[in-house]
Amino acid sequence: MNSDSRRSEAGEWIWFEKKADNQTVYLRTTFDLIGKVQSASVSASADNQFTLFVNGERVMSGKAWEQLETADLTSHLKEGKNVFAVQAANQGGIAAFTLRADVTRRDGTETRVVTSGKWKASPAATKGWKTAGFDDSQWSQAVSLGTVGEKSLPWSGRINAQAFVNAADAGKGDFLPQPVAGAQTMDGFKLERLVYVPRQMGSWVSLTTADNGTLIASDQGKAGLYRITPSVDGGESKVQKLPVKLSSAQGLLWAFDSLYAVVNGGEQSGLHRITDTDGDGELDTAEHLKFIRGGGEHGPHAVILSPDKQSLFVCCGNHTELPDPISDSKIPRNWAEDHLLPRRWDANGHAAGKLAPGGWICQVDRDGKDWTVYSMGYRNEYDIAFNADGELFSYDADMEWDLGSPWYRPTRVVHATSGSEFGWRSGTGKWPTYYEDSLPPSVDIGPGSPVGIVFGYGAKFPAKYQRALFILDWTYSTIYAVHLSPEGSTYRGKKEDFVSAQPLQVTDATIGTDGALYFTAGGRGTQSSLYRVTYTGDEPSDAIDASDEAGKADRQLRRQLESWHGENQASNREPLDQIMAQLGNQDRFIRYAARVALETRPVDSWRNRLSELDSAWAIISGVIAISHQGSNSDRELALTMLASVGNKNLDPAEELGALRALQLIFTRLGEPTNAERRAVIAALSPLYPSDSDAINAELVQLLVYLDDPTVVDKTLSLMDNLGDEPAPDWGYLVERHKGYGGTVGKLLENMPPARGIHFAFMLRNQKSGWTLQSRRKYLQFFIDASDFPGGNSYGKFLSQFRDDALLLCSPTERVQLEDLASVSLMQAAPKVEPPKGPGRKWTRQEALPLVTNLRKRDLAKGRDLFHATSCAKCHRLGGEGGAIGPDLSTAGRKYPLPDLLDAVIEPSKAISDQYGSEKILTTDGDTLVGRVVRIDDKLHVYTIDADAEPKVIDEDDVEQIAPSKLSQMPTGLIDTLNEEELKDLIAYLLSGGNRKDKVYK
Repeated sequence: MNSDSRRSEAGEWIWFEKKADNQTVYLRTTFDLIGKVQSASVSASADNQFTLFVNGERVMSGKAWEQLETADLTSHLKEGKNVFAVQAANQGGIAAFTLRADVTRRDGTETRVVTSGKWKASPAATKGWKTAGFDDSQWSQAVSLGTVGEKSLPWSGRINAQAFVNAADAGKGDFLPQPVAGAQTMDGFKLERLVYVPRQMGSWVSLTTADNGTLIASDQGKAGLYRITPSVDGGESKVQKLPVKLSSAQGLLWAFDSLYAVVNGGEQSGLHRITDTDGDGELDTAEHLKFIRGGGEHGPHAVILSPDKQSLFVCCGNHTELPDPISDSKIPRNWAEDHLLPRRWDANGHAAGKLAPGGWICQVDRDGKDWTVYSMGYRNEYDIAFNADGELFSYDADMEWDLGSPWYRPTRVVHATSGSEFGWRSGTGKWPTYYEDSLPPSVDIGPGSPVGIVFGYGAKFPAKYQRALFILDWTYSTIYAVHLSPEGSTYRGKKEDFVSAQPLQVTDATIGTDGALYFTAGGRGTQSSLYRVTYTGDEPSDAIDASDEAGKADRQLRRQLESWHGENQASNREPLDQIMAQLGNQDRFIRYAARVALETRPVDSWRNRLSELDSAWAIISGVIAISHQGSNSDRELALTMLASVGNKNLDPAEELGALRALQLIFTRLGEPTNAERRAVIAALSPLYPSDSDAINAELVQLLVYLDDPTVVDKTLSLMDNLGDEPAPDWGYLVERHKGYGGTVGKLLENMPPARGIHFAFMLRNQKSGWTLQSRRKYLQFFIDASDFPGGNSYGKFLSQFRDDALLLCSPTERVQLEDLASVSLMQAAPKVEPPKGPGRKWTRQEALPLVTNLRKRDLAKGRDLFHATSCAKCHRLGGEGGAIGPDLSTAGRKYPLPDLLDAVIEPSKAISDQYGSEKILTTDGDTLVGRVVRIDDKLHVYTIDADAEPKVIDEDDVEQIAPSKLSQMPTGLIDTLNEEELKDLIAYLLSGGNRKDKVYK
């Protein structure tokens, strides 16, 4: 039976003849089967919920009418008489149930069972009603409300004949390709959805290509691993679950005739190898090669093959511990935070206490035994990829709560060379990209949520896109093509939008053996799909040599230096001459590689040779090296060396390098003596302020550290004359991207004084040089800055900085400053009218038809309702609101509408680990449930009461902490809304507060 004929055979929506609210009814039908069953599947839906029994056995249930539930019936059916028995419930409003079952016998003949008026119905269950032999002659005939797909029925927008065809195919693992409405692609490219993933297959977050041309995907949760045979020439894609008890893989790789998987969290967390042990062509056995302690969205992630195809590379986010043991490290293991002045942890406690190395990349042997630290200093790099030159790249995450602050770092593509450090440090501690002891990005992307990346090698695309690095952004539902060009021994990138839609919560991508780009969408339990991008244009798409001749000599020099990285090279003194010669190379990546190679060797082998260094960069590199690896007795040598560069005509980059080297002298080699302090102040104070914002940013913290009494007046004067804050370097990218709105859009329209905040942050540590007038001026800055929009932590950071500064005031001064110190720096909620109602207990089933295809809604009313329903107490949108829950400014782009409604109506259904609650048992026997934020040695517990202050507990007073399955968000928040108010609120969430969104047209 072909798909077209099946498409025309739809069942009916049925119910008991006397419908009532909050009603439970019982439905059944019997049917005979002649011959053995080869395969069988069933799909069903109910408004509002149902449970299906087949021959007395519970088979499946459903709670959402717009989602067809599907189950395999093969083992439940028998020759002879069979029965379908259904318990269905209605929570209010219209009620109905529909079902279709497809049975194939061993002789190839097929039988279909569908709901119709011939089914029996009853308002009560009687003993034996689930069995085939039950006498249902006293039951009523079911009432038909119409055929599935009829335009007059409220369910037809989601549940129609084609949906049943797709579900029947899904039950057999077969899926027909579908076009994607509303998607944007580059000219000449075609996007199609191959698999609309059934809920029982989970939400796919990783994808790889196997050697036989199939694809393998993993659910983020516990639904397992799946092999996909992609559609050919418009035919069906086939999906088969792998017979291994493994899931939650955020990294997949086919290599060495095996499937490698990086499982995220739990007892199985870490690297696994899955093999075919019986030679039948199917993977059947999983071997846990290495446990990695970590989990959640910042846990263990990707695994890829090395360029020489002899080893693996694994990357993990900043909430993941390095494996134990580590065999080797390309970067010396004495990494540190290297902050001259005290940092502040995130004001909402995210990643509080997390220290270097942060996110990391390791090189691993094929058996998962030997692990070598290769690169570090990431926030949350989800994936990694090698280019055709054998160079490694990654796509690192931002901290969106930092928006508006001087330490905010956008998502960015980085060139992850051997021994590289990218300077992520928690809270305010993130290093500027110009710090010489780290490396800069290849290109800043902007706000977002980085997930999978893949180069276009093997794709049947035009040459430009075969060379491109495709990076996926979950938050903004976009795949970017990043075009990398050699620049010395590294690369510079430019991005362009390649594929986008709303929503299209992309997760991972791979190039298939057929030359197509495949990618998954899903994550956080949302509706998942598999997509394919092919090129149908006129440009040549023959395979090219994607390697670059430009920069080859520089890369070879850098790689030669990198070959001397690692603890196994420590005793190799032969290359010292070559290493020393490159410490002053004008190429930052080359001199970085040289310095790491130098630091790998015992300091006694090269300390005396530092006097040979002559150029500014060579001296700066030498000072950083001796600061990292020397002892307190080397501080005088380091200061003398650095003083010598003052005689050279430094350019701004060299000056920044020298200032960073000076900081490292004090953080690593000890505090200066009084004489050294006076000498450094005498050298630096005349230079401050300079014409460079970056140089001023480093001078101010050095002078505050040294307690220069002139720094207060100089800095306050500088802050007065900064002028309007310039847009960030990535601002122009945002202007071209319609998806950016909400918090980001408001911020770009009214940029917070990030430079001023940096100066204020540093001055909070200054002890001398204050007058009452200067202190008042300083505190007024915080009040003025609080009027600007920013990320979730913005207002709390300002409050913390002010509190720190007040600790250095005398009691008399604190009394004199009370009028300024008592002003709240948190944005006040606007005055809004309460909902008019009348409300109801909203369900997704009732809400979805009302809020589908919204148009001409009222933005102002939606914003008022966002506050009136208490959403804004925990969530931000458009720069307004609280910080306990996620920022909702991009919710409309990354969540399909049914999933968005679930998050509002059933908040505990899917909870991000970043916002999950925990159950705390104290040593006194008290129990608290709420979101736990760790700040220093105390736990701040935010309970379900959004108006309550957090409860603060000493960590020593905690007996036990366990995850809670309940969301922080209470249910029923929207139950005060009437239909029109619900439409305006959902439109506001979908639009992210963007008045140009289609919901307002």
